[in-house]
Amino acid sequence: MANLDQYRKFVQEIIIELHGYNQGNLNQGVDSQMILDTDRDHYLLLDVGWQDKKYVYAVFVHIDIKDGKIWIQRNNTEINLAERLQVKGVSSSDIVLGLHSPFLRQFSGYAIA
Repeated sequence: MANLDQYRKFVQEIIIELHGYNQGNLNQGVDSQMILDTDRDHYLLLDVGWQDKKYVYAVFVHIDIKDGKIWIQRNNTEINLAERLQVKGVSSSDIVLGLHSPFLRQFSGYAIA
């Protein structure tokens, strides 16, 4: 359980940090939202709202924790989330690049599943 609590903390820290970067880039009518669901272990950073006559819905980061591993499901940032997690102390064997196909994961240096 210690790893799970630490992993939740690390993921939330990253989402909160990225949310801070995003605040200065928003247009009026578009909100940046953090979804920090510690009950189901889903963590997202997204923008939602209206920019002029265009509806905006963009997920920048989506991370799940499943079976004791951190799954990076989406990363539309320039930050290497896996490296950031490793700096915090997460083993590469506990990081899954879910945004890559199962075939490609074997070459990533991270967990396959």
